[in-house]
Amino acid sequence: MFERFTAAARSAVVAAQSEAVRAGSGVVAEEHLLLALLEQGALDTLGVDRAAVRSGLAEARRRGGLSKADQEALAGLGIDLTEVVARIEETHGEGALSATTPGGRGRTGGLFGRREPGRRTHRPFTTESKRVLENSLRIALGRKDKEIGARHLVLALLTGAGPVSEVLADHGVTYERAERDLTG
Repeated sequence: MFERFTAAARSAVVAAQSEAVRAGSGVVAEEHLLLALLEQGALDTLGVDRAAVRSGLAEARRRGGLSKADQEALAGLGIDLTEVVARIEETHGEGALSATTPGGRGRTGGLFGRREPGRRTHRPFTTESKRVLENSLRIALGRKDKEIGARHLVLALLTGAGPVSEVLADHGVTYERAERDLTG
């Protein structure tokens, strides 16, 4: 599948790895794909404010990746997610719910969180981010496009529910708008 990616799409996937490393995450998640696409300027024609999207993603990360729909569902059960996050951060420090690893939540690194010299920076893709890559292929095939470009990756990010598509929607980016306004 990767051979069908344009240079820009390949670059975005590689940059997503770097975003994960920079964030201290043990995995490449959907948000890392979005951040890489943002930095490449793939959403510039949509007038997306990069800093605002980064801030929205940081807030979602702070909530442990739970979406606003998740937050509302918990509220329906009488659980105040804001209070839960505040208590966890009070005990474990700010951003305690932020980073993920293949085995669960928490910062990555060597023994007790220190990076070991020479350790590879490759990060596995989460099930959700793999699904984005697969959906980008489906979208390209559905449009009869021969290659998978950055536009297809953005559209694939918008097909799933969760914090990434929610943050984009909060900034006026819908699937329909992206399909209409993005090129390449």
